[in-house]
Amino acid sequence: MTSRTMPSRRPRVSTRKVKSPISRYHDRQQDGRPDTSRTVTGLDINILEPEPQLPAASHDDRHTPGEDRRQRVQEILDAEPDRNWHPRDLARHLGDVTLGTMRRQLDRWVHHGHIRKTGPAAYTGQGTR
Repeated sequence: MTSRTMPSRRPRVSTRKVKSPISRYHDRQQDGRPDTSRTVTGLDINILEPEPQLPAASHDDRHTPGEDRRQRVQEILDAEPDRNWHPRDLARHLGDVTLGTMRRQLDRWVHHGHIRKTGPAAYTGQGTR
């Protein structure tokens, strides 16, 4: 018995179409892709920089004199007073705090009146000084 491999498939660029006339998916929406397969002549590849990773551990600065992190966060919030900042954005901006610690600190600062919570996981410094 002779084993033969199947010929390689041609590259498919356009979407598959369901051929059953009674299928509810018969008509495909016009999404800009071609209706028939085309030969691939080139591809554009964009390499994106990875997002910075948050640290695995951070210290809670509740008992640190001067509360340096809160001052840095307030400077960030005051720089763009109309923006609603999310804890992940602030933690990435600072680079030295985990997401969990950032969330706890933001909630504590809201409780003490240092910053304002504008919605679910959204904070601003507008009118807080």
